[in-house]
Amino acid sequence: MSTTLTKLELDFPQITHHYRGKVRDVFTLNDQRVLMVVSDRISAFDHVLPAGIPYKGQVLNQLAAHFLRATSDIVPNWLEDTPDPNVSVGQACETIKIEMVIRGYLVGHAWREYKSGKRELCGVKMPDGMVENQPFPEPIITPATKAEEGHDEDISREDIIKRGIVIEKDYIQLEEFTRALFQRGTEMARERGLILVDTKYEFGYNAKGEITLIDEIHTPDSSRYFYADGYEDRLKKGERQKQLSKEFVREWLMENNFRGLEGQKMPEIPNEFVERVSNRYIELYEKVTGSKFNPAPIAHIQERVKRNVAEYLTR
Repeated sequence: MSTTLTKLELDFPQITHHYRGKVRDVFTLNDQRVLMVVSDRISAFDHVLPAGIPYKGQVLNQLAAHFLRATSDIVPNWLEDTPDPNVSVGQACETIKIEMVIRGYLVGHAWREYKSGKRELCGVKMPDGMVENQPFPEPIITPATKAEEGHDEDISREDIIKRGIVIEKDYIQLEEFTRALFQRGTEMARERGLILVDTKYEFGYNAKGEITLIDEIHTPDSSRYFYADGYEDRLKKGERQKQLSKEFVREWLMENNFRGLEGQKMPEIPNEFVERVSNRYIELYEKVTGSKFNPAPIAHIQERVKRNVAEYLTR
């Protein structure tokens, strides 16, 4: 009996198409809507780890709904309902095939590039003399292409427009939405004693041709948070920041000689590490929302999801 949701097959007449992503299963419905199941799968370095993480899907789904509702005054978003703790339903949109990555601090991928000597990322200049975890003078936008398979790739604003991924007018609007969403997320994090370090947003066009925010926002899969308490002191001492994000999963994999490169073998995932990851996700939910996490029953998680989806579709 599995207590994690790593694979799910739904067979309802309203479903016309099924796409299985690294973490989410997206089912297209016959009424111009999509049903998104957020699994307990976890990915890093564009590879799905062999072990599911209990409650991870519920945390991501409920956090995303929390933030989508809190930012709906900034940009229209796809979400309509959440019929199960792991499921969201909303508008079907034509995906814009770039991720709008915004970074307030020099950390993660940006720091690895900076440490190698680079001073430009996605066509954006980075100042000399910075140290890891230091804030940029102002947040920088470093987009990435959305790959169907394999690694996403950094791309500049100029190349996005040159390739015709979006027209210039729409790209300018995407940047405006990205900065406004990041500002709102920063304010919400500050109220909870956190620093929103970096994140990514995905957009699409709805049936009316309007730019619409899709997927998740401000979750530990798409974002990085530092604890504000002690941040300045740790920065001055050059110490690692206390953070809530998926970065510690990447760090664990790197310590075990895996960075997703060709020829590298994914390490075995011990139960103790799975439990630690699950607890981290729950901790982030409670810290970010200020609400206690109420775990849904997972003894028969596949049956629960199917039952709730069936009831919703019959309504």
